[in-house]
Amino acid sequence: QAHFVQSGGGSVQPGGSLRLSCAASGFLIGRRSIGWFRQSPGKEREGVSCITAYAAHALYARSARGRFIASRDNAMNMAYLQLNDLTPEDTGIYYCALGPQPACSGPIETTFDGFDRWGQGTQVTVTD
Repeated sequence: QAHFVQSGGGSVQPGGSLRLSCAASGFLIGRRSIGWFRQSPGKEREGVSCITAYAAHALYARSARGRFIASRDNAMNMAYLQLNDLTPEDTGIYYCALGPQPACSGPIETTFDGFDRWGQGTQVTVTD
């Protein structure tokens, strides 16, 4: 089944940066938004960011605002999430998924309906 293939992630110290990538395999991303989500230990899954189909703008969860940057390259069928100024609270498994429509809607933190083509997830660990 067509899905995203994720790469990036790893282990960094607080204040560090990482770049996550999602490569679409078997489908085109061009006309739909892309969401980023994370599952942190002991916490429920939460939305982190959503970028619209043509990268007109990106929305962020409050916890990510000002630190994370979502981007995409429709020609390359790729999406990216730049993680900056990381804290231990950012530790978790990060996922990308294809949104149900070109626009992003709903509270970023809790909107999951309609997202598909989920990536396999990539671990981000922030620790001293």
